[in-house]
Amino acid sequence: MKSISIKVVAVLGALALSLGAQAGNPDRVGQAGATELLINSFARSSGWGAVHSAGITGLEATQLNIAGIAYTPRTEVVFARTNWLVPSGVHVSTFGFAQKLKNEAALSLSINNLSFGEIQRTTTDHPEGGIGTFSPQFLNVGIGYAKRFSNSISGGIQMKIINEAIEDVRASGVALDAGVQYKTSSQKKGIKKDDIKFGISIRNVGPDMKFSGDGLSIKARINGNNSYDNTVENRVATFNLPSQVNIGASYDIRLDKDSNTYFHRLTAAGNFVSNSFSRNNLVLGLEYAYKEFLMLRTGFVYEKDIFKQLAVDGRQTALTGFCGGLTFELPLNKKTGTTLGFDYSYRSTNPFRGIHSFGIRLNLQ
Repeated sequence: MKSISIKVVAVLGALALSLGAQAGNPDRVGQAGATELLINSFARSSGWGAVHSAGITGLEATQLNIAGIAYTPRTEVVFARTNWLVPSGVHVSTFGFAQKLKNEAALSLSINNLSFGEIQRTTTDHPEGGIGTFSPQFLNVGIGYAKRFSNSISGGIQMKIINEAIEDVRASGVALDAGVQYKTSSQKKGIKKDDIKFGISIRNVGPDMKFSGDGLSIKARINGNNSYDNTVENRVATFNLPSQVNIGASYDIRLDKDSNTYFHRLTAAGNFVSNSFSRNNLVLGLEYAYKEFLMLRTGFVYEKDIFKQLAVDGRQTALTGFCGGLTFELPLNKKTGTTLGFDYSYRSTNPFRGIHSFGIRLNLQ
């Protein structure tokens, strides 16, 4: 089993290096499609910049490092809602569950839906609208599997089905995620067990996508001796998926003076994000927890020119880096450990008025 886990780490590391060699290329910025795959709609992990790829566990690992679902205690159900770039009217709704299986394995199902509201329908004859509305449909479904190969190493893989559509144009595709996590201790005994964590993941690797449908066809009048109408179909280019590599580490600091208590935890985490179609990110974050009941977190996502104005030669994203959040984890059954959690996160932007995420989590044990 140990040899298998080492092979998994080696293969994933080689894939990550091959993808990372192409990442962060300024000439490729903006050329990918299906960029909704990069949106983290979970309120807990987004509260510190999705920095915890090394130690994230449960369902939220599906959007950062799929290996983390292997540490699901029994059953976890999460619903999250994100108000994206307020007041744009774009909302991201996420629902999913993770279930522990036999032999230290776990299975997850996640559903992400983007809502854009009602958009005015326009044509060349009616450029101002007034002829009805339409609503795009962006729906992504992920199925993940992860397993603990030992007390220290876990690995996982996830397949995602991607669907983007309006009434008469549609694009569908599939993508794969894979990841590993490694946990160790700075002390063999004591309260600092498994306090050092490392993680690596690759996300959104898959074949190119392409739009198709009747909406790409137009009727053209062919004039001549015998005029007639002919249907002309516009050519559509394929587009790549926004592949990404995460390499992270974290350290749990126990603040209790008495080694027999386990009340105060401070986790420092860092994550390097290698993006194939946008600038690379360096993320730093902190999370403080009191009895794992109240958790406060903050983080900063840095990329080149993040402190400059939004422009072609300056900042290339509306996100300005800062993020923060909190969690209340309420015990429902002290004997079994079942809890109900409420999560909130904020991400700063300019322009717009930030990104707000809310989440409810039921952890059955």
